[in-house]
Amino acid sequence: MVIDPGHNPGNFRHSTDINQLVDIGTNRKECDTTGTETEDGYTEAAFTRDVSQRLRTLLEKEGAKVVLTHEEGERAFGPCIDERARIGNTAKADAVISVHADGSAEGHRGFHVILPGKVTSGGADTTAIVGPSRQLGEHVVAAFARATGSGRANYLGSGTGLDVRTDLGGLNLSTVPKVFVECGNMQDSQDAALLANGDWRQKAALGIAEGLRAFLAP
Repeated sequence: MVIDPGHNPGNFRHSTDINQLVDIGTNRKECDTTGTETEDGYTEAAFTRDVSQRLRTLLEKEGAKVVLTHEEGERAFGPCIDERARIGNTAKADAVISVHADGSAEGHRGFHVILPGKVTSGGADTTAIVGPSRQLGEHVVAAFARATGSGRANYLGSGTGLDVRTDLGGLNLSTVPKVFVECGNMQDSQDAALLANGDWRQKAALGIAEGLRAFLAP
């Protein structure tokens, strides 16, 4: 199992490095970004690190072998999006979860899961993972809603909590089932209050863990 905490707190101090372009198959894109933050300065990078660590603890208690794409203090910035994909591929992970929070507009509430669309361009070929990634995403959506009580996003996905994209290098370059979980919208005051709450973050980690468990069940 690979957990990918979106962004890195150090990215803010390394704008030149993270702005370097990398190949994502369909085109070239920035190595990484700083991510978003709440109005009072709680960063997406801090949020994703916390939820990812909670998620790892839950999975390891169940006997899973878990790899994080980056550990606290391990590196100054990044890793770049292409390296994040390689880590999951090299591990031959049963599944990869990339933890994020969105930066949409006030009034845009709820969570969603981003699925890889079919890409066959350059070094990217998602043909084999589109189906299983959708299954993973559907399990995570159902479990996340149960565990957190949060609604599916009201601003995309037509109420399904699912969004298919072909512009994300972390998905395009993956050869194993992978999804992004956008746990809520940091730019909405109500969602931001949840994301900043440690008890709610534990529920978020639990929901993701339960979705993974359902996906991997024989």
